[in-house]
Amino acid sequence: MKERGRGSCCGLFDGRRCRRGQKEKKSEHEQKHEHDERRRAPRLLRGPNHSGAQLLLLERTMARNASHAGTWYTENARELGDELDRWLRAAGSAKRSNARAVIAPSRVFLLGPSHHHFTRKCALSTTSVYKTPLGDLPIDLEDVAFLEKKPVPLYLESVYQELKATGRFEDMEISVDEAEHSMEMHLPYIAKVFQGCSVKVVPILVGALQPDSEAAYGRLLAKYIDDPSNFFSVSSDFCHWGSRFNYTYYEKKHGPIYKSIEALDQNGMSIIETGDPRAFRDYMQEYDNTICGQHPIGVFLNMLEHCNTRLQIKFLQYEQSSHCKSMRDSSVSYASAVATVAAS
Repeated sequence: MKERGRGSCCGLFDGRRCRRGQKEKKSEHEQKHEHDERRRAPRLLRGPNHSGAQLLLLERTMARNASHAGTWYTENARELGDELDRWLRAAGSAKRSNARAVIAPSRVFLLGPSHHHFTRKCALSTTSVYKTPLGDLPIDLEDVAFLEKKPVPLYLESVYQELKATGRFEDMEISVDEAEHSMEMHLPYIAKVFQGCSVKVVPILVGALQPDSEAAYGRLLAKYIDDPSNFFSVSSDFCHWGSRFNYTYYEKKHGPIYKSIEALDQNGMSIIETGDPRAFRDYMQEYDNTICGQHPIGVFLNMLEHCNTRLQIKFLQYEQSSHCKSMRDSSVSYASAVATVAAS
């Protein structure tokens, strides 16, 4: 991850300071600071006339780079597209010969755990767009419109505006945003699946929440599930097993270590499928399974409990990075699930 300069001066450096008629050369620190401030500075766009007055749109222009491209996955757009095509074909899709219409989401909520930044709250990105090798994904931001003859701003409704107005969300600095991989790993899939469509993302970094906070965020976000134009993507791995993860829970009755890990994960997956946030919390307290997305999952389960739409969760696939057979081994478990509208 590239570190961004964070100067201590409070204003923008305008590049017009002179000494004895000569332009003063900017220091490396000033250049970095100016570059960073330009990334975060609002941009005023002049739009079409509206009721005889000129409309000005204030827009944030800072972008989150695909900071893990080239290391965690390929940064080559063609190679990445080919890989995703191959994986999506292998996953298959449910065919509906009698389908006559489709409701497609225009907004994707991302719930991801925080691996590097500690917070007891949830955080919202301070950028305006998430970059991917397959194209940019704009964030559903607050747009502020001003009429030239009327200084009163007109707020164009957005999800980020609504969420920030609750006072329960922190701002996520770009350094934190770009260091975090949990939501970025979902972005290439979203960019690929929604290619050619107008879709915005709502990234929410979920901190180390207490049970009451998980419930509170679940209640707050529940209404968005009832809107069919919204889609949710929850990021989580499952058991991180081994001494390097400081977790070596093992029940010999299941046989080899990897079978014990699978039984542990499957137990948690079965509980998640019930949609009961309290049962999942009890499971985590009993086994302390190293599920990195336990808090995003907890928030999502609380959302299901408080929304009007009845959803059913079903796990589709489970894998382990390797099969542990001795206490010297280590592995990470991966599981995928889908939540669908239950048949009435």
